[in-house]
Amino acid sequence: MQYKVIEGCSAETYQTLLEHGWRRFGRVFFRPICAACTACLSLRVDAEGFVPGRSRLRTWRRNQDLTVHLGRPTVTPDRMALFARYHAAQSQTKGWEPRPTTPEAYHRGFVEGFETFGYELTFHLGEKLLAVALLDRLPNAISAVYCYYDPDHARRGLGVNSVLHHVALARQQGIERVYLGYWVEENASLAYKAGYGPHELLVGRPETDAAAVWQAARG
Repeated sequence: MQYKVIEGCSAETYQTLLEHGWRRFGRVFFRPICAACTACLSLRVDAEGFVPGRSRLRTWRRNQDLTVHLGRPTVTPDRMALFARYHAAQSQTKGWEPRPTTPEAYHRGFVEGFETFGYELTFHLGEKLLAVALLDRLPNAISAVYCYYDPDHARRGLGVNSVLHHVALARQQGIERVYLGYWVEENASLAYKAGYGPHELLVGRPETDAAAVWQAARG
């Protein structure tokens, strides 16, 4: 990976980085630069042209009983507990490496560096927090940063529901693209992103002073 640590990054600067394949956690911006492998491809969805399909429409309807709030990212006990339960479940079902965290580590990854563009969507069933989706809202892009949810409510499709809300937010605000991060065709945890279409894939690894070419793909 190639890294940049940027203090006080502007939304315009990050928009350029995002268009050139960079992602963000906290104040750290990164992109893959493996010399012998180009499996990680940046993927973005055409928000206005997005077609959800029947299964995603069912997911949307299934979650209409949730209260959705857009706010600034923060650290709270219920977020920490939900994050821990989500990763414990993923470790059991998908073989993820255990990822214990602390409030300080959560703050560094998800709260620091949000500047003018970092937000989170929270999804509540009554008073119970079911999901948190962190995102960056830029001049002409919404970037999905990270989503975690209650494993006891997995049948709701809370991850899918969060992506649908990213697209809905983009449409409401006249934003053209929703960036879903890196797509890896043979990685089960990342391959799902190709199911959101129409979408585009970034060609190569352009430097920020060069043109970024995105190629249309079928979702």
